[in-house]
Amino acid sequence: MTEFRTIEPKILYFGTPVALISSRNDDGTTNLAPMSSFWALGWTLVLGLLDETKTAENFARHPECVVNVPSPDMWPAVEKLAPLTGKNPVPQIKSKQFRFAPDKFAAAGLSPLASELVSPARIAECPVHMEARVTQLHKMSGERLRQLGGGVAAEVEIIRVHVASEFVLGENYIDPEKWSPLIYNFRHYFRLAEKELGKTFRAER
Repeated sequence: MTEFRTIEPKILYFGTPVALISSRNDDGTTNLAPMSSFWALGWTLVLGLLDETKTAENFARHPECVVNVPSPDMWPAVEKLAPLTGKNPVPQIKSKQFRFAPDKFAAAGLSPLASELVSPARIAECPVHMEARVTQLHKMSGERLRQLGGGVAAEVEIIRVHVASEFVLGENYIDPEKWSPLIYNFRHYFRLAEKELGKTFRAER
């Protein structure tokens, strides 16, 4: 029989995909922020944000974004963005670990690419871009979350998807044998395993 232990992990990321969120700053430039707290249902995504972030501020003022999905080999660029914030001055709750960076593209060595339906720029190096409109912002509660300054669940509707041609199968499918997202697993970066275990009964290809 399996033996269990009661523990208190600092985070509960049981292997989640990483996204880089583009949002519009008040001066019209694009802010970039790494995120590993999001999930999808159909063409709706829910993004988990801490209150004291430039992304949350930008969403409240300009409800558009791009959800850029990096490939596993982009993890060093993601990590360059991790300690940066677009807020100046840096909020006190983040001041010990974060520093202000006005141009996140330059800081991470990434290239902006114009979006088609929203104003924030896409990230050219990411193989997947999902342009989106922010439809609702939900205030999140919970004592441990309040200790981090509070949180927001941003509901976004995907309105256009761009995928690198090498990962497209047929007209509207992403080839799961070629594509692997960058995975954030308890503060470590991974890729998906190379071997498929099986497929759901709803798989069409």
